[in-house]
Amino acid sequence: MSSPPTILVFDSGLGGLTVLREIVAARPDAHYVYVADDAFFPYGHHGEAQIIARVVPLVGELIERHAPDLVTIACNTASTLVMSHLRDAYTVPFVGTVPAIKPACASSKTKRVSVLGTRGTVKREYTHGLIRDFAQGCEVTLVGSPELATLAEAALSGETVSDDDIEVEIAPCFVGAASDASSRTDTIVLACTHYPLLLDRLAKLAPWPVDWIDPAPAIARRVVDLIGKPGDVFDGAGAEMVFTSGRPHTLSQALMPFFGGRVPA
Repeated sequence: MSSPPTILVFDSGLGGLTVLREIVAARPDAHYVYVADDAFFPYGHHGEAQIIARVVPLVGELIERHAPDLVTIACNTASTLVMSHLRDAYTVPFVGTVPAIKPACASSKTKRVSVLGTRGTVKREYTHGLIRDFAQGCEVTLVGSPELATLAEAALSGETVSDDDIEVEIAPCFVGAASDASSRTDTIVLACTHYPLLLDRLAKLAPWPVDWIDPAPAIARRVVDLIGKPGDVFDGAGAEMVFTSGRPHTLSQALMPFFGGRVPA
């Protein structure tokens, strides 16, 4: 009887918890190590070369320390830059996170889609390539949010985040007249894993209803494709939370739902 796999989920901060939640639901038996690179957060404030130089050796250290069976890079900014470098450097399987432009454009009725991400993600050639390949006749608006990831972290940590601050970040996503449902934006890609932490508020503050596309379920499906379905042995206590700054986490109750009800060590 094989032991449960160890799955390492890596993000710049707490946004990757939205991906972790879906993976835990798909593989509840696994042992999880969640790593928040808070010492370098937010990645959107750093240059591409800096992020590559930071993440590639750091992930190598984490692989050596935790011996995961699979690593998920639960960060659009990092994934669009470092996945090829990681796969060249290490033999463990990797699953990345990229803007869900293809399914968003395929499902849009009005053919107006917005991609809401960090400034780094929306300007990256990788993202523009996805639009060229998969826009399917849609008008795609790229919106680089400077502060929404930070606001999401603050909200999860129990800080007060105002509606006005969120509205400023998402307003450019809504293209067209609110009165014309046939031609206005109807689909928004959440191209940062932090943003689903605020999904209820995003929906409430939107000037009209849209479909919000979260890539996390597709990422979880890919994880299962690579390491298989749950086995008979469960690691019921297997959950760790690591901050690269070395600070202790003090959010046990808030984090439990993301870890499938387990309290992360």
